[in-house]
Amino acid sequence: MNKDFPRILKLLRKERGLRQKEAADQLGVAQALLSHYENGKRECGLDFLIQAADFYNVSVDYILGRSNSRNGAVVTENELSDSSVFESSAPDAASAGILLRKKLVTNALEIVFSLLTKAKNQRLSKSVGNYVLTAVYRAFRMVYSAGGENDENLFSIPRESLSGITLAKLSLEEVAANSAEKEGTSDEKITNSRIEREYPQQSTALFSVINNVEKELKKL
Repeated sequence: MNKDFPRILKLLRKERGLRQKEAADQLGVAQALLSHYENGKRECGLDFLIQAADFYNVSVDYILGRSNSRNGAVVTENELSDSSVFESSAPDAASAGILLRKKLVTNALEIVFSLLTKAKNQRLSKSVGNYVLTAVYRAFRMVYSAGGENDENLFSIPRESLSGITLAKLSLEEVAANSAEKEGTSDEKITNSRIEREYPQQSTALFSVINNVEKELKKL
C-alpha cells in the first residue's frame, strides 16, 4: 500500500476547506470509505485514484507522493534560479550534484524568509534566522575540517566542542521558534497551492527538499 496517498488525500481535502462528508459526496463514495482511504485502512482502485486527482486538480504522481509538484513536474537544475558565484558549468557528476543541492537550498530558503516577512513575527524570524545561520556555520566547519590541514585557530570554538554546542544551539532556537509561532499577524494559512501560486519558480525546490529530507529521516 502506498503510504503517501492517505496523507496527501487528506491534505488536499483540508486545503480545499471541505469536510470529509462533503468531499465524499462530491467524489461519489461513502464517507466511511473515504475515511478508510484517508487513514490508510483500505487501498483505493485506479478509478478512484484518477477521479481524486481530477477533483483536486493535481497529477496522479503528486497524489501518490511520486512528485513534489502538483502537476507532476520533476525538478531539474536548469529550472531553478541561481544567484551565486558557483561555477555553473559543472565539470563532473559530483559537482553537478553539489550545484543542484545548492540551488534547492537557496530556492527553498527564499520561500522560508519570504514567508517570515509576511508573518510579521519578530521572535519567530529571529529564531529561524539564528537556526539557519548556525546550520550554515556548522556546515562550513565540517567542510573546513575535512581536509585535516586547515588551521583551526580561525575559530574561537574548539573542534571538540563543536558538535555538542551547535546541536544545543539548534535545539534552543527550535524551542524559541515553537513558542513564538502563534504571535504572527498573518492569517493566511500556508498550503501547497499558496506556495505554488506565490513562488512559482522556487516551490518545486522546497517540495523536493521536504521529500528528500523526509526520505532520509525515515531511514533512521
